[in-house]
Amino acid sequence: MTNPEAGAHAAGTQAAGSTPAHRTLGHSGLSVSAVGLGCNNFGGRLDQTATTAVVRRALDAGITLFDTADIYGNRGGSEEMLGRALGPERRNIILASKFGMDMGDGQQGARPEYIRQALEASLRRLGTDYLDLYQLHRPDPQTPIEDTLGTLNDLVQQGLVRAVGVSNMPAADVRAADALARQHGWARFTSCQDEHSLLVRDIETDLIPAARDLNLGLLPYFPLASGLLTGKYHAGQPLPDGARITGSQGAQDRYLTPQNWTVVENLRTFAQAQGHTLLELAFSWLLSFPETSSVIAGATRPEQIDANVAAATWTLSADERAEVDRITRA
Repeated sequence: MTNPEAGAHAAGTQAAGSTPAHRTLGHSGLSVSAVGLGCNNFGGRLDQTATTAVVRRALDAGITLFDTADIYGNRGGSEEMLGRALGPERRNIILASKFGMDMGDGQQGARPEYIRQALEASLRRLGTDYLDLYQLHRPDPQTPIEDTLGTLNDLVQQGLVRAVGVSNMPAADVRAADALARQHGWARFTSCQDEHSLLVRDIETDLIPAARDLNLGLLPYFPLASGLLTGKYHAGQPLPDGARITGSQGAQDRYLTPQNWTVVENLRTFAQAQGHTLLELAFSWLLSFPETSSVIAGATRPEQIDANVAAATWTLSADERAEVDRITRA
């Protein structure tokens, strides 16, 4: 087996330059870069050449958490391209994937036999013999969580998976799953991957308190609200050509509301008054939550990697956090 310890870094350290700080992933002991790379564009918006360019820049920038899923890239494409792009560098990073979404022909969910099949397929596509983090992409109401947790524990015991996590699971169910795992002495979920941003704050009511109580790491996805928080969109102006939200009517319907436009412009004004950009506010605010282990952000161009890493360096004061609360909850 490839040495799994090689991906570990000292928690809380920060190298010179724009290398991101590192944080511990929940109770797992795994150390991850505070800015992670979301790999959902690989195999879809990006071909192998473009994927490799983004991955190489992420490695050079000090990003160590690479998050993909079997469903990304037209069912398997992201894992395949990521595996090729990483090559021998795989041993130096924390590799995370997910299972449970519809892969076609009834292949979905969290049944014990399917979990094993899904993991084998992911390992093959990624070109590795273990995953650092294996996540249930969404709850499976057809399968008792006890069956799912028992199987994930077996995978940990077999050395195929180092830690397990969950995505899109309600806080009450996360707490119940944790209690069940403790009862049986099984591997517990160590992370929750859910949407969290300056514009989507629902998880602060129940999930973040649960993460705090159970020592789980939070991995926010859609941290930039499909690009609305990058700073390149302005109210009343045409959407830029080729941008993610420009090509997605669903994202426009969800995010481009009159209220969000007002919030974004007020956040932009606030950030600029502090000598920062909206992008810096978006990343640094998420990292101001102690429960956040790494902010999962996608990229379609290498230069976006540099911008994301550099954006996560503002340490917000209590007063600045209070002002953000006032703006976003007005």
